[in-house]
Amino acid sequence: MTLTPDIEKLKSEMSATVREHWKAFLIEGVLLVVLGLAAIILPPLASLAVTILLGWMFLISGVAGLALTFWARGMPGFWWSLLSAVVAIGAGILLLIQPVQGTLTLTIVVGAYFLAEGVATIMYALEHRRELSERWSWLLIAGIVDIVISGIILAGLPGSALWAVGLLVGINLLFGGASMIGMALAARDS
Repeated sequence: MTLTPDIEKLKSEMSATVREHWKAFLIEGVLLVVLGLAAIILPPLASLAVTILLGWMFLISGVAGLALTFWARGMPGFWWSLLSAVVAIGAGILLLIQPVQGTLTLTIVVGAYFLAEGVATIMYALEHRRELSERWSWLLIAGIVDIVISGIILAGLPGSALWAVGLLVGINLLFGGASMIGMALAARDS
């Protein structure tokens, strides 16, 4: 049994769909670029917006989790599920009531993430330097850059909370939007 014909068919269908709807991808890409630039220009506002969005996400998921926990209370793990829902509701409420402090906490988490990601990437590079020959140095550099970013964010606290999350989200939106624009234009021309 081979999956190759099915995969090729799926690729062909996806390409046709992208070509057919290239304008929608273009519009989405432009919107993401505009939002990304806005977040880069106004990182404190973007950081606050991300914090508030996460607050609402935690609150809504916690309430839904609480409802589902009581609906399926006969299932194993009831108390853990209940605790998880209550923690999510509490985190959501705290982020919504005190978004500035929430942004500081998110900035600490982002800094810790970059530090952990950097160390893991460096370890991966060193572990695979024989198999990856010349390419392992790119992983090593990426890991070092992650650690430097973490150092900048964590050393700049609490001031970096004003810009770190918003700037990183802005950069992500900008590059995501640019790739969508590139994909849409390539699909249009094909």
